[in-house]
Amino acid sequence: MSSDDVRDARRFWDGVAPDWQIQVGAEGDSNRRLNSDPVLWRFAGEVAGLSVLDAGCGTGYLTAKLAQRGAVPVGVDFSTSMVELARGAHPDLDFRVDSISHLYSLADKTIDLIVSNYVLMDTPELEEAVSSFYRVLRPGGVAVLIFSHPCFPAGQSTSPDDPTRIAYHWNHSYFERRRRVDPAWGHFTEDFVWFHRPLSDY
Repeated sequence: MSSDDVRDARRFWDGVAPDWQIQVGAEGDSNRRLNSDPVLWRFAGEVAGLSVLDAGCGTGYLTAKLAQRGAVPVGVDFSTSMVELARGAHPDLDFRVDSISHLYSLADKTIDLIVSNYVLMDTPELEEAVSSFYRVLRPGGVAVLIFSHPCFPAGQSTSPDDPTRIAYHWNHSYFERRRRVDPAWGHFTEDFVWFHRPLSDY
């Protein structure tokens, strides 16, 4: 992906930050509460006393949950607007404007656990992000990375006559790596920018 992709992704998330705070709130939206968070906590295990990186922290709901469980979290996001909202909601927690693809603000081998909840499909620099995760993790550290399966992008679903079924369609090859723009949904007013890549890339 290109530097334009990075710029456009940052601009998008800065623009939708207030809407994202409405969507996720303090407890996470229903998808996180019912689907991803239980899986994340099961794989993360006991976090009390651990230094934890919330990579792509957004408005900080997961960072706050980590702190409530006794972790010492650092929330990182490349969106200044997201971090400002996170700091406003959780002034006692450590939030940093930084790219997960570089993690300039973190020293090598200083993190026990990395959590990244629905972030990697939104970053144009996946390989760089994974390399940065490896750099900051202590030996024996764990990374719990949750992302949407690229075969089932939400913006490409349609509801046929049967409301209990969802059909997915593609207007390009599943194996093609490319930036995608999906129409705004719900209360969002901007189209969603994300980056398709096959599952094997992860």
